[in-house]
Amino acid sequence: MAPPPQDQRPQAQNGTMRDLDAVYDIPVQISAVLGRATMQVSQLLKLGRGAVVELDRRLGEAVDIYVNNRLVARGEVVMVDDNRLGITMTEIVKSDRGG
Repeated sequence: MAPPPQDQRPQAQNGTMRDLDAVYDIPVQISAVLGRATMQVSQLLKLGRGAVVELDRRLGEAVDIYVNNRLVARGEVVMVDDNRLGITMTEIVKSDRGG
């Protein structure tokens, strides 16, 4: 995903936004997690082609969106084209970091 065009970036205040221009090209990893499951190794070893692993989410429930392994949002799975999936963000998760 490309950085926003120059005219869509926040306006500079005392040069602070100009200083942030350096971060626009830093890559981040985005992951969408459909759900999780826990099982014993013995169960894992019994899985084969066609096995179904039940996740902790229901169909239609929001998926978690992580940026660099940090939960930042939740969203819905959407079809982008005939064979690609995407995520529509429906909720931004507030950071629990103080300061």
